[in-house]
Amino acid sequence: MTLPNPMPLLEANPIVPVVVIEDVKDAVPTAQALLEGGISCAEVTFRTAAAPAALEAMAQVEGMTVGAGTVLNGEQARQAVDCGAQFIVSPGFHPSIVEDLTVPFLPGIANATDIMAVLEYGVETVKFFPAVPMGGLPVLNALAAPFPQLKFLPTGGIGPKNLAEWISHPKIVSVGGSWMVTKQMIAAGEFDAITELSRQALQMVQEAGK
Repeated sequence: MTLPNPMPLLEANPIVPVVVIEDVKDAVPTAQALLEGGISCAEVTFRTAAAPAALEAMAQVEGMTVGAGTVLNGEQARQAVDCGAQFIVSPGFHPSIVEDLTVPFLPGIANATDIMAVLEYGVETVKFFPAVPMGGLPVLNALAAPFPQLKFLPTGGIGPKNLAEWISHPKIVSVGGSWMVTKQMIAAGEFDAITELSRQALQMVQEAGK
């Protein structure tokens, strides 16, 4: 099967915020805060009971592209797409996720065996997770060497202090993170802070030449 290519999405969105919504009432204000800061894409993690409804609400905000994260199986993937998810992100890979999938899929990889598994399904853009705990850019470089066709979305341990070195890497299309939109900020209604940190993140990306 041929899955939709996530590259156009990632090339247009060099930062993909990882968003955890505990209360659906915070979904739309969070999306609006990100948009005001210049970020028009978000990954809503399926870690909370509110996630499906939050994703559905955010997907209706004009200008916002919303995907589902922490998708662990095909049932969750189908539910996410039904709620309006325009892409699916997983911390790993399970074949059931790609069954009849109609949106781009970014599976998590951490080693060569993971990569070989996803290549069987024609997937060439992957989530490197957890990026920093797994060894950072040296490990990414080591994995990229035997698989030159791969492009990466690293997530895990990336923030303002190391964003520039990650986003400037030629094999990295976009980076994921939650530093500009933590669940504590969302719960506290600190939407102005989310907007400002989003602006700062995008400025760092531009300064890095992406």
